[in-house]
Amino acid sequence: MPKTLILIPSRLAASRLPGKPLLKIDGLSIISHVFKRAQQSKIGEVYVCTGDKEIYENVINNGGKCILTSRDHKTGTDRIYEGFEKLNLFGIDYILNLQGDEPTINVEDIKKLNICATENKSDFTTLACEISSRKNLNEESVVKVQTEKKLTLKKFSRALKFFRKSSDLESKNIYQHIGIYQYKASILKKFVKLNQTKSEKKYRLEQLRALDNQINIDVVLANTAPVGVDTKKDYIEIKKLMEYKS
Repeated sequence: MPKTLILIPSRLAASRLPGKPLLKIDGLSIISHVFKRAQQSKIGEVYVCTGDKEIYENVINNGGKCILTSRDHKTGTDRIYEGFEKLNLFGIDYILNLQGDEPTINVEDIKKLNICATENKSDFTTLACEISSRKNLNEESVVKVQTEKKLTLKKFSRALKFFRKSSDLESKNIYQHIGIYQYKASILKKFVKLNQTKSEKKYRLEQLRALDNQINIDVVLANTAPVGVDTKKDYIEIKKLMEYKS
């Protein structure tokens, strides 16, 4: 049975909402909410990877596991790779990279991603969901992915491209990308050694580094669309939603 490790990159210096991981919802930090969702998936061990001692202490004090990394990483993937190397765990086949700013991520979708990746022996796998509105097609903060074939809840497909803006409603197989990835350990090692590509820098999408270097990315359709915390408005809305449900 393949063995999967879940790593969650996190940092305080978010450009749009500094200090975001430690903002509280229902008395618990955002990063600790994400950690608990990852734990509930029961896929494997879970660690937060961070260069900030404040995040490290918060996660540990809330009963989680955390490892300190350099503060100078350009991407979250570079950060989790350092964490993976430092942990030096035996027999890890896959690393699941879960974003630290999506406290509403569906646990069943985390499980679904892992099952698809391991059963199909995919090198690199990610999630997507249906685009909910025309407005989101041109919303730069909503990343889109176009796939070779139509996604269904039972069928995945390969990614053709990732992009931020598209006014073309007639294009086939366009979905909202969800920033969660699962890699074979060998592919993650290969990926972080590659130079950032021009398209990755231009569009601020590190998954383009994989496509630019002929690393295939399989896309799995999620059951729900998680809401990320990018702005103060996002935080207030998610805080109200989660505290109301609790």
